Amino acid sequence: DDASKDFEVKASMVEIYNEKVQDLLINPNKRPAGGLKIRQHPSKGVYVEGLHCSPVSSYDEIEALMSKGNKNRSIGSHAMNATSSRAHTIISVEFKQILHTEKMKTEKLSIINLVDLAGSEKSSETGASGDRLKEGCNINKSLSTLGMVITVLAEKSGGKKSNKPVPYRDSALTRMLQNALGGNSKTLMICALSPASSNYEETLGTL
Repeated sequence: DDASKDFEVKASMVEIYNEKVQDLLINPNKRPAGGLKIRQHPSKGVYVEGLHCSPVSSYDEIEALMSKGNKNRSIGSHAMNATSSRAHTIISVEFKQILHTEKMKTEKLSIINLVDLAGSEKSSETGASGDRLKEGCNINKSLSTLGMVITVLAEKSGGKKSNKPVPYRDSALTRMLQNALGGNSKTLMICALSPASSNYEETLGTL
């Protein structure tokens, strides 16, 4: 009976900047300098401690939340892009179905993660130095770790016998997405490629 069901939808938006998780729905001046901590719970798995989850009831409200978060994203300028994203961004939408019966209450939870990955960088192309170079190194590190996680998971799912651990903890990005990457999940990836010969290595790596 549909009358015995309740639904809750919440959304959050974070960025991973220099391996630190920051809540994009919070004013940058009020964020903790060291970022939010990634924790693990026996029942709900990996989560971000202190992350603000906003109740939403329509697509318009989710879009408004994303617009607010986009204004707080970390961007910087280098030789290839005047407004380059300097962080990975993750928008999470949680759907909870609560079923009430005479004897008990049952909850089902589904989470959609929309992930905007910062692109890999070659310092020789971007002309990066100082903070831009540090940001680029952290971006490349997390993307490499993501690739390794996917490789190990693919080997295990393909039946290959391996005691190699999945390196979720090697980056904040893969640690935060651990539930989605290794759980009962489906993934769709949209890749940005360049026809320029100077971007051959990045295009090949993405593919």
